[in-house]
Amino acid sequence: MSKPRIGFIGLGNMGTPMSARLLEAGYTVIGTDLSAENRARLVASGGSAVQSTGEVAALADVLILMLPNSSIVESVLESDGAAAALPQGAIVVDMSSSEPLRTRALAERLAISGGPTLVDAPVSGGVGGAVTGKLTIMAGGDAETIETLRPILEVLGKVRHTGEVGSGHALKALNNLLSATHLLVTSEAMAAGKEFGLDPQTMLEVFNSSSGRSGSTENKWPNFILPGSFDSGFGLALMLKDMKIAASLAESLGRPSQLGARAVELWGQAATELDPASDHTEIARWAASKD
Repeated sequence: MSKPRIGFIGLGNMGTPMSARLLEAGYTVIGTDLSAENRARLVASGGSAVQSTGEVAALADVLILMLPNSSIVESVLESDGAAAALPQGAIVVDMSSSEPLRTRALAERLAISGGPTLVDAPVSGGVGGAVTGKLTIMAGGDAETIETLRPILEVLGKVRHTGEVGSGHALKALNNLLSATHLLVTSEAMAAGKEFGLDPQTMLEVFNSSSGRSGSTENKWPNFILPGSFDSGFGLALMLKDMKIAASLAESLGRPSQLGARAVELWGQAATELDPASDHTEIARWAASKD
């Protein structure tokens, strides 16, 4: 049985290595991106690049979206006509960090109009995980559709079926709210420790063998902050967007999120004071600059 043809819309920091892995696994990948350079990278990896989203959709059995937000996802599928251009029986996989309630509503609209099945499958693991195929993939949708997609998704990482459509986006946003809060408080603790005279490397070693460890102490601080590179590949603005999605979800469900709301406020302040293109690990430099 031949492998399904994959359309890929959004060939940025994450989409480029993800599409390259799918090509290496023997899939046909047709993609597009606003950047001509990103389209050229797909071609260099063995894929095919076209100009429009409709052209991608018309050639795809499975259409993967890796886009900045729900508004762009909706625009591509509905306003630009990608959903209508898909062959009968095609599946759309939104791997973007979209808003869960909007994802659920979009899936319902597509179903009512006789359009494609939509599932959400956002990822965690950053550019490094995309390159190595070790992403955590949070897949929301009916179990049968997720199983159909599993061979494709497992090329990219470990698949977790999170529930109905929209649940993956909800879990991704909540995860990033936790991640961002960890990183900010870790950065504040590191700044206080350095001011006292503690060695940063010693602090991390102790944190990582104690109850204070987290992804921030085990990965972000030693790999991107201590070396001063601040190049994790995930922008501060994108992290703030995900945090806001999580806080908004909690509010819409009537669940208190006082610490989360305060973390969103502080990250928002950092976003106004740092360069708009800052990596999210720059929050550590911002925290250290506060009196």
